Amino acid sequence: MSLRFTALSNLQSTGEDLGKITPKITNVFGSHVFNMKTARQFLSDDAYKSLVSSINTGQKIDRARANEIANGMRAWAEQKGVTHYTHWFQPLTGTTAEKHDSFFTLKSDGTPIEEFDGPALIQQEPDASSFPNGGLRATFEARGYTAWDVSSPPFIVEIGMGRTLCIPTIFISYTGESLDYKAPLKKSTDALNKAAVDVCNYFDRNVEKVTVTLGWEQEYFVIDQGFFKARPDLLMCGRTVYGHNSAKKDHGNATFLGPSRGLFYADVGV
Repeated sequence: MSLRFTALSNLQSTGEDLGKITPKITNVFGSHVFNMKTARQFLSDDAYKSLVSSINTGQKIDRARANEIANGMRAWAEQKGVTHYTHWFQPLTGTTAEKHDSFFTLKSDGTPIEEFDGPALIQQEPDASSFPNGGLRATFEARGYTAWDVSSPPFIVEIGMGRTLCIPTIFISYTGESLDYKAPLKKSTDALNKAAVDVCNYFDRNVEKVTVTLGWEQEYFVIDQGFFKARPDLLMCGRTVYGHNSAKKDHGNATFLGPSRGLFYADVGV
């Protein structure tokens, strides 16, 4: 049986109404993201203001407010069926990395409780297996730390029957050196913000912050199956290798997405 028929069979066996449409898309869009709307519902006024101030101005979150934010985040996640959390980061290995922990904690007297406090949210110490250096090193040099990036909202990843709260973080060494791709990005956007604010203040003294944004462009094309089979580069590489450049020459190479009746591929540029 083909993969397509297998997928249709699985959908039919669930017994769900395939024609059922969610009344409002806003009810499900971003429902697994701890955004500011969700934070407003699960945090006290002081904790919410502390989080907003940290996002907008980089102000440090004190321990008491961090505990409130962590408790609110855990309450929201548990309502979604989450049992574990992870500090999610991008080390220099070219892939993402995670350190998983559960909300389950044993107290000194052996009593089990569900717990997630401020220190666990703000900072964690991974086992340093994500270091790009594969050589020998002293034990103390293997210490690495992940720190919560408040500008990126935590989100829930669902795989099978399990759900995990992912906390976006930066990854630094015990000496404070950057060991990932995100920390340098944060430093560069901060430097750009300061330089841009200085320029803007020549014209408007009320400008206090400049936000860096990135606009993505994605185009989709459909190629007839006959033309697809006539192109050796598409057949062997799944992407265009030769041909004419675009008129403006501002697009990247095409990326193969997968054949159906014909070939779908995307040309992505910034």
